[in-house]
Amino acid sequence: MKFELSYIKEDIQNIADAIETVLKIDVTIVDENLIRIAGTGKYINKIGEEIRGFAFKKSLIDKEYIVIDNPKESFICKECYKIGNCNEYGEICCPIICDEKAYGVIGLIAFSEEQREIIEKNSEGMVNFLTRMADLLSGKLKAAIKSYELDIEKKKLETLVDGMDKAVVSIDIDGKIDRYNLKFKKMFNINKDISGENMFEIFKSIKVPSQHKKGHSFSSSFNYNNGEKNLRGIYNMNIIELNGEVKGYVIDFTDKKEAIKNYNKMNKDRSIMIENIIGESDIIKKVKKETIMASKSVSTVLITGESGTGKELFARAIHNHSKRSEYPFIAVNCAAIPDNLLESELFGYEEGAFTGAKKGGKLGMFEIAHKGSLFLDEIGDMSLHLQSKLLRVLQEKEVNKIGAKSNVEVDVRIIAATNKDLEEMVKEGTFREDLYYRLNVIPIKLPNLSQRKGDISLLIDYMIQEYSMKLEKNVEGIDDFALEIMKKYKWPGNVRELQNSIEYSINMAQDKIITVDVLPKSILEFKEEKEEESISGIETLEELEKREIRKALKTYSIYKKDKDLAAKALGISRATLYRKIEKYKIK
Repeated sequence: MKFELSYIKEDIQNIADAIETVLKIDVTIVDENLIRIAGTGKYINKIGEEIRGFAFKKSLIDKEYIVIDNPKESFICKECYKIGNCNEYGEICCPIICDEKAYGVIGLIAFSEEQREIIEKNSEGMVNFLTRMADLLSGKLKAAIKSYELDIEKKKLETLVDGMDKAVVSIDIDGKIDRYNLKFKKMFNINKDISGENMFEIFKSIKVPSQHKKGHSFSSSFNYNNGEKNLRGIYNMNIIELNGEVKGYVIDFTDKKEAIKNYNKMNKDRSIMIENIIGESDIIKKVKKETIMASKSVSTVLITGESGTGKELFARAIHNHSKRSEYPFIAVNCAAIPDNLLESELFGYEEGAFTGAKKGGKLGMFEIAHKGSLFLDEIGDMSLHLQSKLLRVLQEKEVNKIGAKSNVEVDVRIIAATNKDLEEMVKEGTFREDLYYRLNVIPIKLPNLSQRKGDISLLIDYMIQEYSMKLEKNVEGIDDFALEIMKKYKWPGNVRELQNSIEYSINMAQDKIITVDVLPKSILEFKEEKEEESISGIETLEELEKREIRKALKTYSIYKKDKDLAAKALGISRATLYRKIEKYKIK
């Protein structure tokens, strides 16, 4: 915008009146286009007219003051179109200069001999006075320009903030609300101006961190209920510091559907407690006891076991029994997400961090899980690059978002799981040794279904009830023959395969009881294969002994005294067991 004196028109007229009061001479003030924008005396009614005074023009161009005490003799007036017909007795012109640019001229004009004598006798003092008045107007113009520029920047900022995909509010050190954007009003259904109100009284769950690091933000969860709207979500508090002192805070809230959806997983499956996990076998009781102990700790947990053994189920139970149960439980399958996407999912990114980045950026799972638990399933499939970033988060308790200039503090408990042999991967160099030891603080090994066959009946009864209701089928149980066949099956897919088998059987069932004819083909073929083997296949005693030793070792592998228990089950001494392991080269 081109700035003109008319921008401070009211101030200019006040200055003109003040000059006339002090000097007793009529005043005219013109802008750079020689348009009169203020005047006193006879000039009041001529404001807005263009003047053709040569002295005013020259003062404006030369940026210098001009004193004329006798128009008839002044060399300046010789070039004026009014020469010979001028009714002025004297004149002083003083330019108004701001940042080396002339914006106008203050003019004193004498229309009597008495006024001319005043100019003649006091010209030096009058020039000094007018120069000060011109400087005063220059200062006011500069302030007005600055104010206008600040208004523009403020408007730009408001437009930018209103266009954000996040609700944003700024508060002072005491929590008094300064500003907030349209998204904030919409998200929390605010229909009145809340400027000046206390943020911490409106949002009871929001707290200022007792300690913080310079340049860091603080994230946590919030609950908001005003009677009409009830929200749960995540907020991020950025600290405003000036000269090392905290001056206020800027808080943004996320209402992104995926973030809220993930956050609200804390409410889903909150009924999963240790006592709700089905199983009465000795081996599963031992795992339940270990799970309870792990839930009381803050250390990382590594759950291992074959696919389908219920690793996420136990991870949720650990979370629900812990002090973090009121905060989010976020599950991420590291094998299901491509490596380049997994990084942004876990750590998030800032707006503009890369081509295709969402407006407003993206919260990472670490931020969403703040104060809660993050379950990293299939951790063995994570790339070495991300393993390094994960290790840094575990060590520093900070997340570096993609494209961010500073880190975000997080308080997250990691529960990892895998069906792979991480120790072997460490030896092969495909898994970081330091990360493995960071994760494996509390190890929990889940048994496969063949190691807990005593629980199969309980699991089947529960699954029949669940899927009968879900599929709207009137199936109440399973006959003994079908149950026996299912108990003999190896279950390579473990509990997940058992679930699929029961769901399939209920879909196929015509009666209230599951019978052999509705069992999955894979189970029936396994049965037939075993029958054929029992009739025609004869094992040597050595092969039989080798097979039973392997079975015993596998059954008791999760126990600390696995060899003692295996030897006892086989009816031999521990020394004999070791000798036979060596003989048959059993690993």
